[in-house]
Amino acid sequence: MNPLKIFAMLLVTVSMVACNSGTKSGNDASDESASADDTKKEAPEPNTLSTEEAEQGFYLLFDGMDTEGWRGYNMEVIPGAWEVVDGTLYCEGSGRGEAGAEDGGDIIYDKKFSNFHLKLEWKISEGGNSGIFYLGQESPEYETIWRTAPEMQVLDNERHPDAMLGENGNRKAGSLYDLIPADPQNAKPAGEWNSAEIICYKGTVVHKQNGATVLEYHLWTPEWEELVADSKFPSLNEDWADVAKEGYIGIQDHGDDVWFRSIKIREL
Repeated sequence: MNPLKIFAMLLVTVSMVACNSGTKSGNDASDESASADDTKKEAPEPNTLSTEEAEQGFYLLFDGMDTEGWRGYNMEVIPGAWEVVDGTLYCEGSGRGEAGAEDGGDIIYDKKFSNFHLKLEWKISEGGNSGIFYLGQESPEYETIWRTAPEMQVLDNERHPDAMLGENGNRKAGSLYDLIPADPQNAKPAGEWNSAEIICYKGTVVHKQNGATVLEYHLWTPEWEELVADSKFPSLNEDWADVAKEGYIGIQDHGDDVWFRSIKIREL
């Protein structure tokens, strides 16, 4: 055979092998990428449960459509400052801080919980303040839930003065308010959604913020009694350290715009 024809045939063969090899490599990369995507746990849509959460026994406390199950602290109805807006449980700020508005007030979910895993998302306005309460008790002596319950702080850390008060950042977002600082301080800026989780089991309490565990503590221990004794709470309620073993989950009206969604719980 003509040597030129042989050379040409070799070039075609080499080119075909290279193309096939490149194509195979590309397919492998696509397959690996698809496999990686399959293993990712996609976050559920707001106010819904993921398949895993449903299997674990979570259920919604807020479905994004109405305020069923919620009412004001020491009230039979939900205060007018709270409403459902664009799939969020929204509190319209009064601009008066803790003084609040005539139609405002803290709200609670109308069921007591003992051992639980709570999840939710929150977004705060610029300079805003709010809080998430648990194991709270209703009492005609008090107008606000924070006088009876531990609080996971919700705050604009960049602007609200509370971020500079307290000790070691124990009034910043994610903290056990005025008692234990969140570490790391990983809250997102005002106007952005943050995820929060509170796990409570036989006195052990964990706060998680944006996927990270930011603190852990233990109720009803000598260390707990000492911690509370050195805070502002005994002057406001001498029995504050005697946190109940069962109580309400609540959300604070601190006079600022604040939004909550995807509120869900699993009883342990």
